[in-house]
Amino acid sequence: MREIMYRDAICEALDEEMERDDSVLLLGEDVAFIGGNFKTSVGLYDKYGDLRVKDTPISEAGFVGMGIGMALTGLRPVVELMFSDFLLVAADQVVNQMAKIRYMSGGQATVPMVIRTPIGAGRSSAAQHSQSMQAMVSHFPGLKVLVPSTAQEVKGLLKSAIRDDNPVILFEHKMEYTNKFEIDDDVELIPIGKADVKRQGADITIVATSSQVMKSLKAAEELESEGISCEVIDLRSIIPLDRETIIRSVEKTGKLLIVDEAHEFCGIGAEIGLNVMDDVFYYLDAPIARIATPNVPLPFSPALEFPIIPSTDKIRDKVKAIVSGK
Repeated sequence: MREIMYRDAICEALDEEMERDDSVLLLGEDVAFIGGNFKTSVGLYDKYGDLRVKDTPISEAGFVGMGIGMALTGLRPVVELMFSDFLLVAADQVVNQMAKIRYMSGGQATVPMVIRTPIGAGRSSAAQHSQSMQAMVSHFPGLKVLVPSTAQEVKGLLKSAIRDDNPVILFEHKMEYTNKFEIDDDVELIPIGKADVKRQGADITIVATSSQVMKSLKAAEELESEGISCEVIDLRSIIPLDRETIIRSVEKTGKLLIVDEAHEFCGIGAEIGLNVMDDVFYYLDAPIARIATPNVPLPFSPALEFPIIPSTDKIRDKVKAIVSGK
């Protein structure tokens, strides 16, 4: 085991896959000379050169479209968007091209392409640079959607995404980039579509995504002293969804709380809850609950921003209310 920053785990994954496969390349705004917006590609330009680490113009529609063309002609591009909010600028390329070409060609054409992009609030980046867009893209068939939590997850899932023959969108939480995590010396590929039980428990199941996994684990640790045993599941993959791991856990605990930072309305919490309902209904001792961000634009002011996003305190208090029946 060794300690590493989340952002450096991303860089390692890119480096290892680019070294292993000459068809893998990286493109996006500032990925080359300055090493990425959040320093996730430092050193790759010097090692692989301008043809494989390409700074692009400020045109998400243009360079996402370029990545699709590269993927269709035998390359494996990794496209970095500075913020997930900018997926909307390239919506046609993502939703109508990248996601649908394999289906519309009857499998004759594939789009082995990854879009990496940060999500989340906490940096006072305001309403246009703080959103979590995972629910939006999960609505459209043809895409795989990943939400890695720790450095281990982001490295293992990114390597798997690069090798996948389908288009993958991988969301990285911007508050995790400089956090340090213990990871294996050699991180193995993590199967796409497989959740991970981070903590065993008996009283309630918490299904969390991205940075909410760490907050849920901290809440679970605090609740243990109060005699409440929480099982914490790191979802890791929204599409495909690991229903079986969630169902097995809820059959044991009888309660389910879903924690995701995206806006609550039409969020993945509602979808996951209904998706597993038929299989867990007769095991439930309480209604399925969720924690998410209220349906308001993300504020710039920290005094307004932090109170509306999910937190360890909110998770802890919600669990106590569910377990007590309040």
